[in-house]
Amino acid sequence: MGRKNYLFCWSELGAEQLGILQSLMVTCRLQGVNPYHYLVDVLQRVALHPAKDVLDLTPRVWKEKFADKKLTSDLDKMG
Repeated sequence: MGRKNYLFCWSELGAEQLGILQSLMVTCRLQGVNPYHYLVDVLQRVALHPAKDVLDLTPRVWKEKFADKKLTSDLDKMG
């Protein structure tokens, strides 16, 4: 799936970052986590979360610790 998608990354770094993002999304699906809810929460939480506890933000651990009290986007409140 990725090979043709990587043609549009424009650089090796872009392709590597796309691969990381795709891997993260697949990991969310395997863990039964909604990727949208996960990303919205983690992108808000990362600034407040201690760097030494970064493993808490992986999809598997996030599901156990934060899924019940996830942060939401302001856009979700509008609709």
